[in-house]
Amino acid sequence: MSSGVLETATSHVSVPDSALQVSAPLYDLVVKEILPDLGMEAESFWALMEEVIGEMAPKNNILLLKRYQIQAEINTWHQSRSDAPHDHDQYKKFLQKIGYLQPEGPDFQVSTEHVDDEIATIAGPQLVVPVKNARYALNATNSRWGSLYDALYGTDGIPLDDSPERSTGYDPARGAKVIAFARAFLDESFPLSAGSHADAVDYSVVDGALRVALADDTVSGLKDPEKFAGYNGRADAPAEILLCNNNLHAIIQIDPSHAIGKDDAASIKDIVIESAITTIQDCEDSVAAADGEDKAEVYRNWLGLMRGTLSETFMKGGKAVTRTLTPDLHFLNPKGAPITLHGRSLLLVRNVGHLMTNEAVLMHGQEVPEGILDAIITATIALYDLKRLNQLRNSRAGSMYIVKPKMHGPEEVEFACELFAKVESVLKLPVNTLKIGIMDEERRTTLNLKACIRVARNRLIFINTGFLDRTGDEIHTAMEAGVMVRKEAMRSEAWMKAYEDWNVDIGLACGLQGVAQIGKGMWPKPDLMKEMLDSKLAHLEAGANCAWVPSPTAATLHALHYHKILVRERQDELKHRRRASIDDILTIPLLGDTQLSDQDIQNELDNNCQGILGYVVRWVELGIGCSKVPDINDIGLMEDRATLRISSQHVANWLRHDFVRRTHVLETLKRMATVVDRQNADDREYKPMSPDFDSSVAFQAACELVFGGVHHPNGYTEPVLHRRRIELKASQK
Repeated sequence: MSSGVLETATSHVSVPDSALQVSAPLYDLVVKEILPDLGMEAESFWALMEEVIGEMAPKNNILLLKRYQIQAEINTWHQSRSDAPHDHDQYKKFLQKIGYLQPEGPDFQVSTEHVDDEIATIAGPQLVVPVKNARYALNATNSRWGSLYDALYGTDGIPLDDSPERSTGYDPARGAKVIAFARAFLDESFPLSAGSHADAVDYSVVDGALRVALADDTVSGLKDPEKFAGYNGRADAPAEILLCNNNLHAIIQIDPSHAIGKDDAASIKDIVIESAITTIQDCEDSVAAADGEDKAEVYRNWLGLMRGTLSETFMKGGKAVTRTLTPDLHFLNPKGAPITLHGRSLLLVRNVGHLMTNEAVLMHGQEVPEGILDAIITATIALYDLKRLNQLRNSRAGSMYIVKPKMHGPEEVEFACELFAKVESVLKLPVNTLKIGIMDEERRTTLNLKACIRVARNRLIFINTGFLDRTGDEIHTAMEAGVMVRKEAMRSEAWMKAYEDWNVDIGLACGLQGVAQIGKGMWPKPDLMKEMLDSKLAHLEAGANCAWVPSPTAATLHALHYHKILVRERQDELKHRRRASIDDILTIPLLGDTQLSDQDIQNELDNNCQGILGYVVRWVELGIGCSKVPDINDIGLMEDRATLRISSQHVANWLRHDFVRRTHVLETLKRMATVVDRQNADDREYKPMSPDFDSSVAFQAACELVFGGVHHPNGYTEPVLHRRRIELKASQK
């Protein structure tokens, strides 16, 4: 190997004159693919990495130690009062005494600068996608624009029927329903001054205004003429009409030769909706990246996205299809001057949290904190965008957006900001180029959210809520307090409603409106779009200017909600409501005197154990970190590690307090393993867990997560999953 570099017996490369050893796949990626076009020397880069790790890793470890100390104190407090009723006031004072609950501090406003409109002012759907999967990463990035006709026709967004044409080809009756739905959308979001889009027979542009000829020989225009944003083609016969409502665009596509357009009175072939405004390219909860080989794959795809060169070839319908990134869209404005719209979703990247280490890089023979590694390498790759070395731009404001999960309180947020500042320094980037998104999914962060935002006020671009991780931490933090309510009942508990409102209240009070995203969680049912259309409007009413969806199709349909509500106006209303109660947030969701029948208990165990096994077996055996996993009722749910955390912690809590017995849980796990085996029977790569449970690495991993759940740090599942995945990969060599 050149430059005197030696490869270790563990497939790591020893960096000359350095304490670093780098996994061979990652070393090759950095040296051969990332650095050359950046004009950076490998020797210099590794020295910078060693500097950052050497300074930041010890601080990272101190913060983790504090987590364990705080949890031990909380456990002891509950244990010492196990025979007495819970005393809320004493509990609150205790949390203040140990620094878990900190003073809120004076009011302030965030001052983040150079933020792209997609984050600051455009409210809309957000996708989260495992960047390890190139095809998914491309699909999500290209989902800035989506066909409304396809989204409605191919889902139950319009209820499905049993029409015989559906099994043989195009169903004209269903197509008519799709077109009627789409015209109703146009009438609601872009109403005419007179008449309906359903009666349109011709669209044209006259003197910079949209002209709509109707079937009754009258001519109309838009009720709000400023909603006409542009067009393509001839003014008297445009191929595309660009409309804008609530900062979101829609495109009426006109083509009389198209299979749909030829039978349409106005020759409309489709309506394209601006859909996934932003996408989080995920290195964390939706990714199975247990070693250096996996991390190299993650970083390579992020590199392709930042360079604008990512592509993926796959078989579809018996033919090879190559997918690349979508170019920008070009139109003429109403006056006929050229305009350009971003063709792709604005990309954020979710780095790993503070807990995990990874063998991708060793320093003095020890695994390096993965979150530090992510910050260094993802930011280095982002130089392609920041320095405009790429074919397709991501941030036009000159920023990089890093979503940071699993931080506990303001000290950990401050550490992340210090890490970003250090990376900016070594990469010679302007201060606050690396923006931060704070995931409000840990209890200590929720309670101290204002203080968390304060320490990140110069680089904050995102806060959110998430039921699954937040509940997992709720259970683990109060593990010793007693038996928790059933998992689904958590949604109705006082702390949950207060938590959701508190996040918005604090965000608005700190000036996030017009600067940053306030997000809500994932719609988990990708096959149930009618239910999503009927219910997810609530996220906008709650004040969220972005919310997670599980697919590009879901993004297109969820985007319709943002045409109904201008979130900025809703946020203005919410600024005047009474702030959510921190005492409600501190209410522990204990089962108390509520009686559960034997059947209730069994149903809860079945549901949790089936979900645990269904996810773990794909993670450990197949290296799939996020996928549509059938639940106990065979309904496909989009699952990532957050699902595993809540379910395993819930069963661990019931075990801890002898509400259920170990033998009972083990029997349930074995019985549910056969259910999961059946659900995956058509997958040729799937390895059944039953009947040999002892030799199934996945089954043993699930048992470890449940029976050892009390002792897992903050209830996180990553340490077990990583170790078991590496164990399985080693056995296959």
